[in-house]
Amino acid sequence: MQKLRSTIVQYTRWSELTIYIDRMEAHLESDFSHSLENAKALLEAIGKEICKVRGVELKADSSINGVLKNAFSTLGYTNTNLVNQISSALATIGQQVGELRNEIGATSHGRSLDEIRERNNKVDLLTREFLIDSTMVVAVFLIRAFEDRKEIEKPPIVEAQPEVRIDYFEASVFNDLWDDAYGEFAMEDYSYTASEILYSVDYKAYKTEYDVFVACALELAEEAKLEE
Repeated sequence: MQKLRSTIVQYTRWSELTIYIDRMEAHLESDFSHSLENAKALLEAIGKEICKVRGVELKADSSINGVLKNAFSTLGYTNTNLVNQISSALATIGQQVGELRNEIGATSHGRSLDEIRERNNKVDLLTREFLIDSTMVVAVFLIRAFEDRKEIEKPPIVEAQPEVRIDYFEASVFNDLWDDAYGEFAMEDYSYTASEILYSVDYKAYKTEYDVFVACALELAEEAKLEE
């Protein structure tokens, strides 16, 4: 279980899961059904969190298999037959954990005293370790796959570039053309050319007209070049 603990340390958003790990370790030998119950809860918690973050709504009665399949699907593991088979197999591990937990649980179906005493003997220690280790593999895989894809899917930070304004005095040819067309405006002792007013009052309109002027000039220059 150390690998899962290390993964949780690396990705602290999952730190609440340690309660399940502690319970699984504490009851591995004394009450394996309790370990399985927490193993199932662990996988469900991871699957539901992934679906929640990805905006996938789960049915209220979703089985652990359904939760995990949806989690794998939101991570993009449905594009190929091979990957789909693997994800289904891993989800099935979770389902089997849940079913075994129901089979050997102390409170399941009102067991007799003999059945309660013998419930742990139904699963030998090697099998217990295999089931728990399988749970850990699925849990670590889901967390790391989610976190890796979360980083990949982050849109790149693009810093907004400041607008480079047209230098009014460097656009003298355009200004002269505009002023010839619209003249100068006088107010008492003050007078301003049409280009000055447009540049100061509505720069966006000035830029639009200037861009049209430049485009036309370039087009005329290209035509003259072709005629040579």
